[in-house]
Amino acid sequence: MAEDTGLERNEPASERRREKAREEGQIARSRELSTLVLLIAAGGGLWFMATGLTDRLSSLMRHSMQFDRALLLDPGIMLLRFKDSSVDMLLAFAPLFFLLAVAAVASALALNGWLFSIKSLQPDWNRIDPLQGLVRILSWHGVIEMFKAIAKATLVGIVAVWVIWHFSGAMLSLAAEPLTAGISHLVQLLGKSFLMMSASMALVAAIDIPFQIWDHERKLRMTREEVRQENKESEGDPQVKAHIRSLQREMARRRMMAEIPKADVVVTNPAHFAVALRYQGGTMRAPKVVAKGAHLLAARIRSLAEEHNVPVLEAPPLARALYRHAELGDDIPAALYTAVAEVLAYVYQLRRTQEDGGPAPQPPGMLSVPGGLDPGASAA
Repeated sequence: MAEDTGLERNEPASERRREKAREEGQIARSRELSTLVLLIAAGGGLWFMATGLTDRLSSLMRHSMQFDRALLLDPGIMLLRFKDSSVDMLLAFAPLFFLLAVAAVASALALNGWLFSIKSLQPDWNRIDPLQGLVRILSWHGVIEMFKAIAKATLVGIVAVWVIWHFSGAMLSLAAEPLTAGISHLVQLLGKSFLMMSASMALVAAIDIPFQIWDHERKLRMTREEVRQENKESEGDPQVKAHIRSLQREMARRRMMAEIPKADVVVTNPAHFAVALRYQGGTMRAPKVVAKGAHLLAARIRSLAEEHNVPVLEAPPLARALYRHAELGDDIPAALYTAVAEVLAYVYQLRRTQEDGGPAPQPPGMLSVPGGLDPGASAA
């Protein structure tokens, strides 16, 4: 089995690729659907407009067939008469032309909705390249289009022959009918013929529409490399994003280290965790975590605290609980208020003795840390 090199178009099209294809005017098109809608519109229009067309055409023919001596002697009047007759003819068929225009627009909107693309109007020299044209003709898509055209012509031809045979008597009898009745009958025959031809085209369109949608989806398929490249363009290169995250972590770490000299105390495990706390009674609702770290970062926090004479207190249960349940920059959990208050009281007494002299206070003993907050206690 051949290995997938990533160059085969096996991946479904992304939304971005679909939007780009629509911007370039690449959508699923079915000529058979347009032909079917136009045939139905033409047949229905001739069927329902037969009376009005008959009256307008009869009046036009009677007016055009009237000659007098002035028309024979003055060519200018003949040209004016021809212009008037042409205008009357266009006005007679204007409702039908309008109906066909609406049908053409509706058939285009039915499959893909409204789309206006300037790119599709730009000249593409590959379309007039003979070599590219030969490649398109000999491609499997060209072969399918050829067989489809042959099948369509065969089916429509069979239906046309049947229509001619079925209405042959009525067509021959038109010559014996009065002018008004003959025109009305002719229009009705044309309408019926169009509708019967539309019935044959409906079968062709029912097969062509799903094929065109499938073929359009096939053309939009992407290779794995294209999917990866699109993800890079939309979401960013993973290596660049990783580098940016690394820089962000480094900047956050530097900001955190800059807060350690302002801390009131650093609580340690002593070797695994270190959490720096700060509290200002007038501005803070509760003590905040200004720095925390584990292992090497914890050692760096302890070292930096000692350099700036920040008290370091070994309280493993409290250090573990603060590290696990208190985020950087947040207030400490309410369940740890009592334990942290004891620590801060010790720190304030230590500062007072350092300023006024006297024996150093004893560090707090067993701090009241709830067992549910101490990971070490739950593990034990």
